[in-house]
Amino acid sequence: MHGRFQGKNVHDARDNATLGQRKRGYNVLERGISGGAPMASPRESRGAPMASPRESKDSTKIVVLAPIERKSRRTRNPSRPPPAPKNGPKFDPQVFLDTIGEGRKALLFPKKQTIFAQGDPADAVFYLRTGKVRLTVVSKGGKEATIGILSDGSFFGEGSLAGQTLRMGSATAITDCAVLRIEKKAMVDALHREHTLSDLFVAYLLTRNIRYEEDLVDQLFNSSEKRLARVLLMLAHFGKEGIPESVIPKLSQETLAEMVGTTRSRVSFFMNRFRKLGFIDYAGGPEGGLQVHSSLLSVVLHD
Repeated sequence: MHGRFQGKNVHDARDNATLGQRKRGYNVLERGISGGAPMASPRESRGAPMASPRESKDSTKIVVLAPIERKSRRTRNPSRPPPAPKNGPKFDPQVFLDTIGEGRKALLFPKKQTIFAQGDPADAVFYLRTGKVRLTVVSKGGKEATIGILSDGSFFGEGSLAGQTLRMGSATAITDCAVLRIEKKAMVDALHREHTLSDLFVAYLLTRNIRYEEDLVDQLFNSSEKRLARVLLMLAHFGKEGIPESVIPKLSQETLAEMVGTTRSRVSFFMNRFRKLGFIDYAGGPEGGLQVHSSLLSVVLHD
């Protein structure tokens, strides 16, 4: 009987203690039922040190474990190099190609000299440092067609990387040119080793392929006057990054006719019209360059 009253008193004491803790603002989970020292709430001390068993032997407490720090994939792989800063120096292919070691050769070509001819072995890629280069193709009947005019920072002769054994066309210097000749194996190794160069090279090839498609559409649907205006604007780098060139190298009307796909007499007629309207001007001097104004865009945009 005495034990029953004693057990009841113990339960009453615990209930009173719990009620008192609630009145004082403590949470039952934060303070041991046996009246031990109050535990810190998870919001107050996340990751706080746990009490030893000696300090809370007779207490029932809920312990909140500190969150486990998760390492990112980049942290778990310390051998992976850190990403390059977005605001770092811009990649310069010319500087990189100058340091690839063996398999490259710097060449100078004076005006009108052939860099390579149609039918030559395709064993190297060329990078145009400075100058202008004309790409041409000759048919079996002897008819020549100009397929492109290249300027600084252009690659050409890249067909050797695609399995071509012989050159499908010719490359001729329009002005004095500084060219870097890179052997096929050295170029392949450089593309595999330097991913930035590989991305730049692929982007350049895609841009050129898009231009060839535009040339085909232009040839099929536009008049010879519009095609001539577009060729002149492209030679002056209108619509591209950077400042358009004020004067482009002198090109014969025969060359322009080949690029446009018309006769020399039609090119002469439209060039005189453009000059009278103030779209172009002939520069003086021995070079005799051609100055193209942005107003020539009205001919291309006019329907």
